[in-house]
Amino acid sequence: MKIYTGRGDEGMTDLRDMSRVSKTSPRIESYGTVDELNALIGTIVPTGYDDIDEQLSGVQNHLHIVQADLANPDPDDGDPVVREAHVAEVEDWIDSYDDELAPLESFILPGGSETGSRLHHARTVCRRAERRVVALAGESEVNEHTVEYLNRLSDALFTFGRAVNERDGVPEENPTY
Repeated sequence: MKIYTGRGDEGMTDLRDMSRVSKTSPRIESYGTVDELNALIGTIVPTGYDDIDEQLSGVQNHLHIVQADLANPDPDDGDPVVREAHVAEVEDWIDSYDDELAPLESFILPGGSETGSRLHHARTVCRRAERRVVALAGESEVNEHTVEYLNRLSDALFTFGRAVNERDGVPEENPTY
């Protein structure tokens, strides 16, 4: 496969169905932001914790499905799409940390250890991806599980950040008002 084609030199790109759209279209912004999130997660692994690394590997694979789903305005049977099972898996990951983490009683400041801080950063990029997909859904058909997945994933990244900071012995800080 050739890396460059020149087909995008005039600001247009192909969707999965081979229709051409502007590189600034909300659909491209949506899956481009998901791609940014996936690349950011790639900079976090290894975290030093096998369970979190395994979950982040799963996230990266899920995000490829999210991108394929968003890049395909009219999926056929068998095309990769985000499913309820993806959302449920992320919810299970979040729930698995309940015994390890103290319940939240107030907001916390994003930060902590280097890995914890990177996970909090990934959470913010995930929220931006979610906003982009919600905007796209306002004008085009979008798989409802895609927004749900990104919403839960941001919660998971927050939880992973808290777990890493706890394991690293870095206390959570609360904002002062």
